[in-house]
Amino acid sequence: MFETLKRLLKESVWVLLIKKGNNYMIKKFLMTAVTLFPAHSAMASGGGGEIADLTSSGMGIFALVLFIAAYAVVIMEEKLHLRKSKPVIVAAGIIWILVALSYQALGKPDHAHAAILGNLTEYAELFLFLLAAMTYINALEERNVFSALRSWMVNMGFTLRTVFWLTGLLAFVISPIADNLTTALLMGAVAMAVGGTNKKFVVVACINIVVAANAGGAFSPFGDITTLMVWQKGKVSFFEFFAIFIPSVINWIIPAIFMSLTVSKERPAAGDAAVSMKLGARRIMALFLLTIVTAVSFHNFLHLPPAVGMMLGLGYLSFFSYYLKIVEGRLFSGDNPLDLTGHKHATFDLFRKIAKAEWDTLLFFYGVILCVGGLGQFGYLAAVSGFMYDGLGHTTANVLVGILSAIIDNIPVMFAVLTMDPTMSHGQWLLVTLTAGVGGSLLSIGSAAGVALMGSARGIYTFGAHLKWTWAIALGYAASIAAHLMLNGKYFH
Repeated sequence: MFETLKRLLKESVWVLLIKKGNNYMIKKFLMTAVTLFPAHSAMASGGGGEIADLTSSGMGIFALVLFIAAYAVVIMEEKLHLRKSKPVIVAAGIIWILVALSYQALGKPDHAHAAILGNLTEYAELFLFLLAAMTYINALEERNVFSALRSWMVNMGFTLRTVFWLTGLLAFVISPIADNLTTALLMGAVAMAVGGTNKKFVVVACINIVVAANAGGAFSPFGDITTLMVWQKGKVSFFEFFAIFIPSVINWIIPAIFMSLTVSKERPAAGDAAVSMKLGARRIMALFLLTIVTAVSFHNFLHLPPAVGMMLGLGYLSFFSYYLKIVEGRLFSGDNPLDLTGHKHATFDLFRKIAKAEWDTLLFFYGVILCVGGLGQFGYLAAVSGFMYDGLGHTTANVLVGILSAIIDNIPVMFAVLTMDPTMSHGQWLLVTLTAGVGGSLLSIGSAAGVALMGSARGIYTFGAHLKWTWAIALGYAASIAAHLMLNGKYFH
C-alpha cells in the first residue's frame, strides 16, 4: 500500500508541474488516496459545516498518531532540550494538510478553510490576552516590583513555608477576579523571587500556585475560558457557579497540605539593602488592575472578547511607557530625552517588554489548538464525547473530562462537550465545569497556568517535577468531586 501511495505522490507532483490547473487529475489523485485510506460516511455538525467521521481512515489515524508523538516530544522537553512549541507547530501544519486533502477528496474543498478560521480566531483571542498579560508581568519585573516584594517578605521575617501558603492563597483569591493564567504568572514571579536558588521550594511553590489558580478560576464565570464557555452557552447562571466554591477550596487545600510538609521554615537570606521599586511601578500596578477590570467589563457588559479589553489595557501601558521614557531621559543631564534609539541608558521601553514575552509558550498554544481542532475535523472529539456520555453515564463521563483536560487541553474538551450538548441536570453541568477547570492541574501541560509557569521557571518547574506530585493533586481532585456530589445534591434533580 505504501509503495502505491509513494508512486501516486510522485505522479501527482508531475501532474501539478506539467498539467497545472488540471482539476480533474488532482481530484482523481485525491479520490485514489481516499480509496487507500477509507472513511465512514457518517456526518456530524461542526465548525465549517458537516464533519465526516474519518476516525477509522488512514489519514485520521495518522493525524492522531502524529499528535500523540508530538506531545510525547513535549513531555521529553527537559531531556531533549527541544522547545515544546516546535513539535506541535509541525504537527499542526501536517494535520491540517491531511484535513484539507481528506475533505477535498469528499468534494468539500472549502470545508478545511472555514473550519480552521474558527481555530485561528480562538487562538488569536488567547494570544492577544496572553501577550498583554505577559507584557505587564515583564514591566512589573523591570520596575523591581517582585524584587521589592521579595525584600519586603524577607524583612517581615516570613519563612518559605509562609510564602508557600501566602502565594497559594493569593492565587486562589485573585484568579476568580482576573484569570488563572495571569494570576499564576504573577504569583509564580513572586515565588521565584523569594525562593531564589532554592529549586526545591520553587518547584512545590509553582505546583501549589497552578493548583490554586485553577481551583480559584473554576467557581467564577470569568476565571477560566471553560467557565466562560459554559456561562455563555447558558448552561449555568452567574450565581450558580459559586455552588462549587467549597469543592474548589478542597481541591487546592488537600495537595497544598502534603506539599507544605516538604517546605522548610527557613528564612531567605536578606540582601545587602532593601530593594526599591523604580519610577512608575505603582502606577503600572494600577494600570494592570484597570486592564483586568477593562477585560472583565468588555465581556460582562459589552459582550466582547476579554482579549480586546486586555489589548486596550496594553494601550494604557504604551502611553505610560512614553511618559516614563521622557521623564527618565530628563534624569540624564546632557541627553536628549526624545532620542529613544541610542539606548544610552536604561529607560523604559514597552517593545522590549513585549519582546521578552514567553514566545515558546504562545506558539505552543497555537500548535495545540490547531492540532486538536484538526483532530476534531476527523471526528475524534465527537466520537470520544459520544462514547463517554452514551456509554459511561454522566457522572463518570464528567469525571473523565477533567482527566482528559490534563492530557489534551480543557478548552477543546469542553467545546466538544458543549457541542454534543448532552441532556444533563445543573448539577452535572456544574460537575463538568469543576472537573474541566481543576483537572488540568494533574499535569503541568494540562492548563494554561502550568504551561506558562513552565516557561517562566524554565529548567526548574518541569513536567517531571510536577508529575511527582500528581498523586496528591489527584486526591484533591477526587475529594472535590465527592464534596460537590454531597453538598450540591439539589442541583442534580
